[in-house]
Amino acid sequence: MSQRHHFHGLAVAISAATSVCTAWAVESPSIELADGVRFTPSLQVHERYDDNFRAVEDHVESSWITTVSPTFTLKAEGHKSHFELKYRSDSEIVHSSHDDDNTDHYLTAEAALQFDVRHRLKLNAGYQRIEQIDSENSDNYADDRPNNTSNDENDKYSIISAGALYSFGARGARGQIDLGVKHEKLRYQNRNHVNDDLERESTTLNGVFYVRVAPKTRALLEARYTDHNYLSYDARNSENLALLGGLAWEATAKTTGTVKIGGEKKRFEESGIDDMSTSMWEVGIDWKPRSRSTFSLATRQAIDENYESGIGASAVKSTSTTLEWKHDWSARLSSKTGYTRSEREYQDYDRDDDFDAFELGLTYKLRRWLNVGIGYKYASNDSSRVGESYDRNIYLFSITAGL
Repeated sequence: MSQRHHFHGLAVAISAATSVCTAWAVESPSIELADGVRFTPSLQVHERYDDNFRAVEDHVESSWITTVSPTFTLKAEGHKSHFELKYRSDSEIVHSSHDDDNTDHYLTAEAALQFDVRHRLKLNAGYQRIEQIDSENSDNYADDRPNNTSNDENDKYSIISAGALYSFGARGARGQIDLGVKHEKLRYQNRNHVNDDLERESTTLNGVFYVRVAPKTRALLEARYTDHNYLSYDARNSENLALLGGLAWEATAKTTGTVKIGGEKKRFEESGIDDMSTSMWEVGIDWKPRSRSTFSLATRQAIDENYESGIGASAVKSTSTTLEWKHDWSARLSSKTGYTRSEREYQDYDRDDDFDAFELGLTYKLRRWLNVGIGYKYASNDSSRVGESYDRNIYLFSITAGL
């Protein structure tokens, strides 16, 4: 019994669609609660028309969808410390299908501590409670799934995470070491135990060694280990090992970014599942040829977990690239244009997906605390699996206000 789970493209499509009109951050007025302690509320309202809001190949449904997103941020600043607590909710009203109305919750806590010039520590924790409209059960491949039954509900799940990053070395020193740890729990809240086989706990350990090779450039070497432990599907228990090398440069005249290139291997505890290996890279670059224009490139290739329940894929080789251009046409008008290409190859399962998305948005700053925007998003998934291809158009209007 399982539901479609479009982690690879649709969550990106929706988040990008709702952010395409927010190139400028609203200067929300803050409330000073005490010396160094500030509370900042803000509100975003998005109205979008989605001509395929379930992201399906057949039986397409369209709807106007209203999203109301209040955000509350509490910050405390000290001489050598920073603390932040943030809560956001996204309430969606699906006007053609009110049974799909839902509210997502996001809670994060962060702390940054500097003990002295050489020792720093960052802590973070998060909780997400999410309900996906575009995760309905599909009958197109029901024959491949034992005991599959229809489940016409949104997919409900939660993610709990906690992490820490310790840095040794002065910021301007020739060498620096980062040691990190992160733990994440994925749980589902669907009826009839739908998608319970995807529930897992993942722990990641990583270490990065930096050597300064120029005033604003550092060479790096990173080792990363991740342990995936599934609660009810032991065959997917695995370990990911990655080794990366590259460069990181900061605040040069026009360019900021990080390039990491290496390899990754996935080892399964189940002897009947073949291990998997691939070349790996993580690249993020911002280029500002002028003060008003920013071009961004983000690309990665890695071995990801399979988020499709019941299809038998042991893992997914994911390759994605995103290009963005942000430009301030005047003191009030800005634009954002972007393109994303994602390719997913499923291991031990006959399926490959090619996902493309294009976005265009304009934002106008009416007041220091008030923005309005319009946007358009096109998303397309071309799958070798029958019933998994689709096209999707999203038209968006947004208002962002500091409260």
